[in-house]
Parts: sequence; structure tokens; C-alpha cells
Amino acid sequence: MARYTGPVCRLCRREDTKLFLKGDRCFSEKCAYDRRQYFPGQHGQGRRRRPSDYGHQLREKQKVKRMYGLLEKQFRGYYFKATRMKGITGENLLVLLERRIDNVALRCGFAASHAESRQLVRHGHFLINGKRVNIPSYLIREGDVLSVREKSHKVQKIVDALAKVDRVPMPAWIDLDKEKFSSKITALPTRSDISQDIDEQLIIELYSK
Repeated sequence: MARYTGPVCRLCRREDTKLFLKGDRCFSEKCAYDRRQYFPGQHGQGRRRRPSDYGHQLREKQKVKRMYGLLEKQFRGYYFKATRMKGITGENLLVLLERRIDNVALRCGFAASHAESRQLVRHGHFLINGKRVNIPSYLIREGDVLSVREKSHKVQKIVDALAKVDRVPMPAWIDLDKEKFSSKITALPTRSDISQDIDEQLIIELYSK
């Protein structure tokens, strides 16, 4: 499957916002976005042009895509799925992305970044209601219990991530038990639980053309 393998810090700089793609590095003084808050490339420090309406929509879509670590085809698929659901399409889209198991594992503190979380899921370190799931796009449901497989309790990446879990607030819809390497999904995420820096309406306008 195609995937981006280049330097991820330049993605934060291109979107002009911190996407937290490098785990611990994003919280340190080494963060590339904090040190160089201008666009990447030879002309990154040049004068910025005022973007068009399409430019605003495209950048918002690219930002959310990169935030959740998806490529275009998969992201567009979530959009079409959101249009078929009841409710507001933009909010449905964000809730679907938030419900992915690789994202939930990150929110629970079992990984330091989306890329790391996806790798851990692919390697079969997580269980949903006692059954191993190794598909990152699996959507969690209310009442599900996401846990770390017993044999994986000593995986260093998971141990290190849990040690720093208090660095960011825990979502209200997740009930984490650090001692048992387990968390219960007490409710499905809502728009108020998701980053307010996202303007999902711009994404819907882009795909509606």
C-alpha cells in the first residue's frame, strides 16, 4: 500500500500548525515547527500569497488527512460514508476518523504518535473485547474494551507512552485503567470532543464541488 515515507516535520510546517506526528519530539525543544515556523522548501521564507477559497479548503483537507495519517483514497471514502449517515456530514466525518482503532489507541496513551499506533495495531498488540484486531481502520463502538495483549505489556513503546499519558488530557469518552493496560469506550466521541482547530465545513465544500 502507498504511504508517505518522507520527513513528517515538514508536513506540520506546510500546514502551519502542529500536527504532533513525531511523538516525544513534538513536546521537546527539537520540534521543527517551533524552531522554523515557515513553509518548507527553498522559498519557504518568502512572501506568502493570500490563498483563494479553494486554497483554504484544500489546506484544511490536507491538514486533517495528515493529522490522522490517511491517504486521499481512504479519506475520500470516509467522506462518502459520512454523507450516507444521519446528521451533519462534517461532524460525521470527524467522528468516523476519531473512532479508528489506531486513533483510539493513541488517545488512550498506548502509543506516542499515529504512525506508532498504526504499527502496533498491525503487529497485533491490541485486543477489542478480548479478540485481537490488527486492522487500523477498525471502528470502535460504545461499550468496547480496548486492551493491550498480555504478552505485549512489556513492549517498550507502549510502556514509554503510558508513562507520559498525563501529558495531554484524556478524552471524556475513554475510561483508562493504566494498571491493567486497558480502557473502556464509555461513549462515542462527539464534535465537542474533537479538536476545535478543524473547520470541517471547508472539507465538505471541497468535496461537494
